[in-house]
Amino acid sequence: NAYFAALTSSLKQNNIGRPVLLIDKSRLNANIDALKAHVYPDFHYRIVAKSLPSIPLLKHVSERAETSRFMLFNEQFLLALGREIPHADVLMGKPLPVSAAHYFYRELYAQSGATGVEQGPLNAGAFNPAEQLQWLIDTPERLAQYQVLAHSLKQKMRINIELDVGLHRGGVADDQSLVAILERIDRDPLLSFRGFMGYEPHVVKLPGSAEKHLTDAMAIYQQRIRTAESFFGASLPNDLTLNSGGSPSYRLHTKANSVATELAVGSCLVKPVDFDLASLEAHSPASFIATPVIKQLDTTMIPGIDSIGPLMAWWNPNRQQAFFTYGGNWKAHPESPKGLSVNPLYGRSSNQEMLNGSKSVPLKPDDWIFLRPTQSEAVFLQFGAIALYDHGELTDYWPIIG
Repeated sequence: NAYFAALTSSLKQNNIGRPVLLIDKSRLNANIDALKAHVYPDFHYRIVAKSLPSIPLLKHVSERAETSRFMLFNEQFLLALGREIPHADVLMGKPLPVSAAHYFYRELYAQSGATGVEQGPLNAGAFNPAEQLQWLIDTPERLAQYQVLAHSLKQKMRINIELDVGLHRGGVADDQSLVAILERIDRDPLLSFRGFMGYEPHVVKLPGSAEKHLTDAMAIYQQRIRTAESFFGASLPNDLTLNSGGSPSYRLHTKANSVATELAVGSCLVKPVDFDLASLEAHSPASFIATPVIKQLDTTMIPGIDSIGPLMAWWNPNRQQAFFTYGGNWKAHPESPKGLSVNPLYGRSSNQEMLNGSKSVPLKPDDWIFLRPTQSEAVFLQFGAIALYDHGELTDYWPIIG
């Protein structure tokens, strides 16, 4: 169609001859605006960096969405963000092994020129984890490990507690475990309680009412808040980070039904295939893989059983032609031209992928095939710099975090 014809033209004008990950800036901006319209003013917005793994991309989302809150999932991203966006407010999105936390502190202070964490301080204007970072803790045992690290480094740590609000992927699931964590934090001057994270993407995938499932998740969340209020009393901070949401469910949260103060969202801004959900109808696909056609065969042939190719084409006209692409085997679905699919017998290839199509598909070598990623967090990392497409032109290349 006209959209992918324009993409093809821009790729050819730039003499690109390899697979490339494209982001449509106009669609990206529209998705950001759709998110802002729902989230603000009732919630803060926290950018999920694993779904948008590029510093320029994260900076663009941060500026347009008017937020400096980020959720990170590994120590390498944390170091990169601390270096490139030193004003960032960071919440870790999963509990890291304590050795990963130790690596982060060692590398961060080495970058600052300090010979040891305890000998700081960091350079003026640098990312300060004692004030800008919340580590996510899921068990009393993990907190004990982080406590040992905090004292060995003489480093203050802000602690956010992961809650199981129905996803059942770990996190605190009862008040007894929560109190054990809060007691250890309260006794240690190097540790401070900063809030909760309760992730609930399951609510849109279970049978029945997603709104009812979210209400159930928020009831569990509210109970943990009450426990913290009872434990701390008047000393409970009034600016806790109460994080929830996620791309599948963020639009279900309202001021009336949610106890969260902020929502963490990332994938829906580029909308991979896995996020083609009723809850995300306001968002448009903004990311595509473009890959050149290397070979075109008029007949599909399967090694060792040559006769089955014509039989498959007779049964299904969309098996008539075979196209071999530059690269392949990505987590992605063919999008354009329509009617392309992976051959179930020939198998997958990361070098030259076979895609079948009918006689009506007009592709020839050096033409382009477009695919939609099923997710962004792993797929985006496979292509080097992201090509930015804006109103018919490739305008920039945004390097990935690596």
